[in-house]
Amino acid sequence: MEVTSQPAAFAPRDFHTGLMSCCEDTSVCCYGYFCLPCLGCSIASEMNECCLCGLGMPIRSVYRTKYNIPGSMCTDFFVGYFCMPCAACQMKRDIDISKRTGQF
Repeated sequence: MEVTSQPAAFAPRDFHTGLMSCCEDTSVCCYGYFCLPCLGCSIASEMNECCLCGLGMPIRSVYRTKYNIPGSMCTDFFVGYFCMPCAACQMKRDIDISKRTGQF
């Protein structure tokens, strides 16, 4: 099979919101606080991944790589390990903003 087109590359960017920016979307913050596994499953399903992949370093690394967000797997590991609820909320906010702007 011949590949006739390549996927569009995204310009390098940072996450739309900071790691500790829970007040920017309190509904996502409450979702992460009261049902973190549900939020993880929601993130994974929006990325067409297995529900069990919704939290932690692997899904964050996939997201960062896909959308050309600078960082490293080491940083993803430590952010996921020490700040998992905040990291999950940050990713969900970023997905929601990317959807509204047509980049997701």
